[in-house]
Amino acid sequence: QPHPGRQWAERGGRHKDPDREPRPRRRATYTRPHGVRHLFAAYDLTKDQLYGHIKKTKNRSKFLEFCRYLRSLHPLDIRIAIVCDNYSPHLTTKRCQRVATWAAANNVEIAYTPTNSSWLNRIEAQFTALRYFALDGTDHTSHKEQGSMIRRYIIWRNKHAADERLREVVNRANVA
Repeated sequence: QPHPGRQWAERGGRHKDPDREPRPRRRATYTRPHGVRHLFAAYDLTKDQLYGHIKKTKNRSKFLEFCRYLRSLHPLDIRIAIVCDNYSPHLTTKRCQRVATWAAANNVEIAYTPTNSSWLNRIEAQFTALRYFALDGTDHTSHKEQGSMIRRYIIWRNKHAADERLREVVNRANVA
């Protein structure tokens, strides 16, 4: 999906450099013939690291798969908490006991933010930075291209967690 925002290409008009090609036109996105992609993401507060997996579907099985990945990042004797919003695949502990049973057996606590208060979840500011640095002003022609840009951003972000511009965007987005 094209994202409005900063453009890297100079605008056209009277003061345009005559040797430069015009800015490419962004496509309209009235239909999604190839579906959408979902980003499963986690933010480790102690390490200041962002983790993300892009999937074709966002369902309970994929959520449990991502939870297992997060558990593999830490020793089993360390209790981890996974903070989730109220999106339906995350609500598996209330409807389906698979995730609750897995969490109890693997020293994991699943915590939910209250309805309409995603601002309490610390990862939301990281999503703001992801949109700002990787998606604003873009028009990816395929899911593969967009996924590559998101993965490259996550790698850059984890290597440059102290970057001044990144901190500025994240601090502006953090309200809690």
